[in-house]
Order: sequence, then C-alpha cells, then structure tokens
Amino acid sequence: MAAPMGKRTKLVNDPSDLVLLLRTFGSGVHKEVFDKLCEGWFTEQELADAVSADIKPSIEMLRKSGLIESQWRMPEPGNTPDKEYTTSYSKLHANFQCSLKDLSDLIMITFKSDSELADMIAAIENEVEGGNRSMTGLTRALDMSAAFIRGVARRSHRLIVKGQRLELADR
Repeated sequence: MAAPMGKRTKLVNDPSDLVLLLRTFGSGVHKEVFDKLCEGWFTEQELADAVSADIKPSIEMLRKSGLIESQWRMPEPGNTPDKEYTTSYSKLHANFQCSLKDLSDLIMITFKSDSELADMIAAIENEVEGGNRSMTGLTRALDMSAAFIRGVARRSHRLIVKGQRLELADR
C-alpha cells in the first residue's frame, strides 16, 4: 500500500457544497470509510472487511463530494485488477458568503429524507431534461432561489452542478 496522500486543501466557494459534506460526515459508515481511506489506498473489499458494512453507498457519496480518488491496483499475475481508493484532501477551506435564509435552506435540504425531496428533485430534473439548464432559467421556472436549486441538485444522483448550469449525469 502506498503512503497516505499529502495535505491537500479542498476549496469550497459554493455554500451548496455543504449539503454533500454534511450528509457525508453525518453518517457513521461514511465517516468510518473516509477515516480508513485517510490511512492510504484500499479496495472495496478491504474497506468492507475493515468497516464491516456495505461501503458502496459511502464510496458513491465520497466520490460525489469530491473527497476521494481512485486508481487500478496491479494484480498478481493471472488475476484481474481491482480499483482502489484514497482520500483526495485532508483539509478544507471555505470561502463564501450567503444569506442566513439560504444557509437555513441548505441545512434543511441536507437533513430531509430522500422521499421528502423527491418531488423537488423530480421538478428540477424535468426542467433540465427539457433543456432549461441555466440557473437563471431554473429560478424563474421553479420559483426557487439559486442556492436552493443547487442544494437540491447536489442531493440528486442524476444532476451535476457545473458553475451556473445543471447537467444530467452520464449514467
């Protein structure tokens, strides 16, 4: 196993990034997987053995949060390669300003259940599928603030926030 990654700092300039970070570290399993990955490179099987839980949702959440990276581990001759993971960052620097209303919306979005957000996620996804991808167009069409839309989009597995636009994931 390679040595753990150096001290890189994740820059957070968008308050909606807090949604994924808080969801990630609000879960005991996600946090345990992240803590283990801070030690070095591990395959999914090695993580599952260390954590004694289903780690696939944790890997997906950490990937969507931008907190992990992956590479292929070279196998023993005759075996297939395994994907292994490690953390991308060991520090965080937040640099944003937002209204308390937007912050309260983002915190609420973070802790609502998937079913409580399903209608909002579906409405945003439908707009994006119909070609309305700009934040300005979405705020008008949905009568929601840009921060709210971005926060809800971060909860969707089908939406990707790219600057002032939303895009559908390739999957």
